[in-house]
Amino acid sequence: MTDWQDMIVGDRMAVDGEFDPRVDDSRFTRQEWGLIMTATTFEIESPEDDEAAELVANTEELRGMMPEIEKVAEMDPMGGNPTDDTDSGGGFLGSVFSALGLGGGGGGHGGVDEEKLEAAEALVADYATELQAHLESDDRWDEIRAEAASE
Repeated sequence: MTDWQDMIVGDRMAVDGEFDPRVDDSRFTRQEWGLIMTATTFEIESPEDDEAAELVANTEELRGMMPEIEKVAEMDPMGGNPTDDTDSGGGFLGSVFSALGLGGGGGGHGGVDEEKLEAAEALVADYATELQAHLESDDRWDEIRAEAASE
């Protein structure tokens, strides 16, 4: 995590609370949203340009996380096993690490629901917009942008 990202931890927590109703109204559960955010990083494009600077979500890892999001979606409300028994071993966290490219396994991540992936990317983009608006309304955007530009 870079310095500017460390600087916005509290802002992200505030936006998380403000954004909860959007997640509740989406097709994703809170657990799924947590995985979506785990697979997402934030970047500031053109931080040196006051007019063009924009906070954006980098969702490159999201496609790899989608099989794990699907497993969470298939779990029963009490946190039981997915309805199909396709768990490849290593437990849930092992699967998450593997999906992020941090563990063994690898291989293709076929069968991704493209519509669900697009919905996740759109929701994360909305979150990035809300986070930037929050930073601007708290007069912190210029400070954060300047820190990002100096890195």
